[in-house]
Amino acid sequence: MKKKVLLMGKSGSGKTSMRSIIFANYIARDTRRLGATIDVEHSHVRFLGNLVLNLWDCGGQEAFMENYFTSQKDNIFRNVEVLIYVFDVESRELDKDMHYYQSCLEAILQRSPYAKIFCLIHKMDLVQEDQRELIFKEREEDLKRLSKPLDCTCFRTSIWDETLYQAWSSIVYLLIPNVEQLKTNLINFADIIDADEVLLFERATFLVISHCQRREHRDVHRFEKISNIIKQFKLSCSKLAASFQSMEVRNSSFAAFIDVFTQNTYVMVIMSDLSIPPATTLINIKNARKHFEKLERVNEHPMVR
Repeated sequence: MKKKVLLMGKSGSGKTSMRSIIFANYIARDTRRLGATIDVEHSHVRFLGNLVLNLWDCGGQEAFMENYFTSQKDNIFRNVEVLIYVFDVESRELDKDMHYYQSCLEAILQRSPYAKIFCLIHKMDLVQEDQRELIFKEREEDLKRLSKPLDCTCFRTSIWDETLYQAWSSIVYLLIPNVEQLKTNLINFADIIDADEVLLFERATFLVISHCQRREHRDVHRFEKISNIIKQFKLSCSKLAASFQSMEVRNSSFAAFIDVFTQNTYVMVIMSDLSIPPATTLINIKNARKHFEKLERVNEHPMVR
């Protein structure tokens, strides 16, 4: 199952850096050596086994942008499932940025009217912390107004914190088939084992693809922070020719278990009832694997019953 994803925005806005961090295992500081994208760079990213993201990273230099809306219009904007448009929050040519964005929307309306639209207000780390929410809200209002009659969802992002994982997890979540069925089964699993929280991570990217929360937690960004930490830990393991399989973290308040789950996922289970032995939770995770693997196969081959 292929899904065409357009990644667009002016040259230097940060498109290739974010793509490299999410899908090519770069760390933020290493993206400085990436060059500008020439014309369109295609990549096929296998995600959750059968879902393939056909990612079109479109160079943002003016000559390329003009070509996208003239000679390449049909090729670029036909059969698009998702448009991700990246804005540099510190751009000094905001009017030109908005012009190109509107040209994208017009082409999408003509060629792919049912595409989902996402705008990333990027490099937010360059904005003073006490100004970030205000600036983001102003840009979001402008973009939602400009996008009509299409709907757009906006995220503020930076390669230096958890916001990048939050945005891409939300985008990819909408592309996963039968995702509500997956969440229902995750809720049942959490209830059975009396977990505070259960999360599913995609195995290659460590993006959060589903979660169930049964008890409140004060840190709303914890999923993305965990994604970032574990992905860096996995990279460190690979440099030492070791493979990351599982991890257990325990203190006086909770126990957290991260383990290989299905062929395409990791699971994280949070338990605050410390009277439940760790071995019991690990056995429950092991026993749930077969059920979720079966569910995954059905999602990969939806015509099979």
